Amino acid sequence: MNIALTGGTGYIGSVVLEQLVAAGHAVTALVRSDEAAEKVRKAGAEAAVGDLYDTAWTARLFAAADAVVHTAAPGDGSSEQFDRAVVAAAVEALGGTGKPYVHTSGVWLYGSNADITEDSPLAPPALTAWRPAVERSVLDADLVATIVTPGVVYGHGGGIPAGVLTPADGKVRLVGDGSQHWTTVHVEDVAALYVTVVERGERLGHVLGVSGAGPTVREIAEATGAEVVPETVEESRARLGALFADALLLDQRATGAKARSLGWSPTRPTLLEEIRG
Repeated sequence: MNIALTGGTGYIGSVVLEQLVAAGHAVTALVRSDEAAEKVRKAGAEAAVGDLYDTAWTARLFAAADAVVHTAAPGDGSSEQFDRAVVAAAVEALGGTGKPYVHTSGVWLYGSNADITEDSPLAPPALTAWRPAVERSVLDADLVATIVTPGVVYGHGGGIPAGVLTPADGKVRLVGDGSQHWTTVHVEDVAALYVTVVERGERLGHVLGVSGAGPTVREIAEATGAEVVPETVEESRARLGALFADALLLDQRATGAKARSLGWSPTRPTLLEEIRG
């Protein structure tokens, strides 16, 4: 297939790009700079440099593709406006065509829950409270839409665990007391899920991208071998910012049964295995 990809230089999107190319797909990566264009070309994609807020430009490139995978995210206060612009382009270009559109969400959508499935009640923290309305607009549109919903992503030295639980001076600070579980997935595995769903070309709704491994934050920190230092919730909120800390304090577990029913199977080391080496 000819696939239009956003976020092709990002943490998840760059791995999606590699795996799409390896699977034999022709990829056009929509990027914002000449520097990013050079990166995606080296990875085997064609590059289109422009502004994803420009609906006409984005829709034109989406319409020329057989499928669209949207992984780009500014990761700041503009995230809602950014996603709405991309969704508007997808509806304009792909509505009624039967071409698949793959959107990106995140497991925080479901709040604290010990057994999350795609049908669980939505209870996002304030940081991602904008997501349900945007994603409802995707699902209500005349799109063959799938919303990949990754857990806490790790791997290749990146992701939230590496950024938040990195030892310093032989110590690692927990988020709260560390008793909360994070439902996790390796970046290579979640990238493989994007490839699986876009190749199926079906209207799948939300699909959780989680490995089934859900260690506690304390277990993750202890795996580093450093001294573990608990915090109060208020200390974590002061250190990390209230919005981010409240998301990290969610207690979440999930198995990813729906993704497995599609033929996807995570194969990479668990987060604890990777940390322990």
